[in-house]
Amino acid sequence: MVSGKKVPVKTLIVIAGPTAIGKTSLSIYLAKLFNCSILSADSRQFYKEMTIGTAKPSANEMKGIPHYFINSNFISEEYNVGKYETDAINLLDKLFTENNIQILVGGSGLYIDAVCKGFDELPEADFEVRNKINDLYKEKGIEGLQNLLKGLDEVYYYKVDLQNPQRIRRALEVCLTSGKTYSSLREGKIKKRNFNIIKIGLNTKREDLYERINIRVDEMMKHGFLDEVKQLKSYKHLNALQTVGYKELFDYLDGKMELDSAINLIKQNTRRYAKRQLTWFRRDEEIKWFEPGNETDILNYIKDRVGE
Repeated sequence: MVSGKKVPVKTLIVIAGPTAIGKTSLSIYLAKLFNCSILSADSRQFYKEMTIGTAKPSANEMKGIPHYFINSNFISEEYNVGKYETDAINLLDKLFTENNIQILVGGSGLYIDAVCKGFDELPEADFEVRNKINDLYKEKGIEGLQNLLKGLDEVYYYKVDLQNPQRIRRALEVCLTSGKTYSSLREGKIKKRNFNIIKIGLNTKREDLYERINIRVDEMMKHGFLDEVKQLKSYKHLNALQTVGYKELFDYLDGKMELDSAINLIKQNTRRYAKRQLTWFRRDEEIKWFEPGNETDILNYIKDRVGE
């Protein structure tokens, strides 16, 4: 422990923020100091086959630090936020018996909220409903899903990431199965957790964040991102691969655009994704915001909070 004494209260340190802001490096820094584990709340890092395009921590970075929910699933597996909530809470119950501090890090706000607040019990779709949605997606693409969602649940339509077909599909499944709006069923009571939560947010000036994103994309390409996407081309229809970076390079491989255009589009769409992430996180008044690289102030803030 940093303080040299046992922390009496179980505490989950949450590190949130937009892509490329430095969440991974901060989580590793803190995990080494607190001698604890790290749980990923990045919904793309779950998948074994997606490495370069999801900016997973390297084996060297993870060395000596237990990481969970990284490379935990195959892209062909069905995995959603409800399952994640159950798995993460069960794991934390075990980890807190070993250390009173644990770390949750990621940019997927829905998954962070599932651990911190709970995710409502929502109906599972039957085979017929799921096939109907899949057929619509094949015939009319993501625009078809968007239009159906707008007709069934306009409230959620204006909240959801409209470029994320997996989120839209799940909302449509609930609407069509239950006959109710997804937004109304999600408005349940916050679940009481048996641990304290300290939320740290990382952000910086927009131009600096965008520069970080551009540099990261260039580094991904240098380290073989295109080769990774080539190996996954036969799986491009899967939900896990309907995400920024992979979609644009699939279009390049299909001859729909030049490589330079695809790379520039990845940068542009990643910047848009970062803006959506920040919109989500800024609604959470429990998050304390810091500039990346400001480890001393962040550590002092955490030590003050766990001492309460």
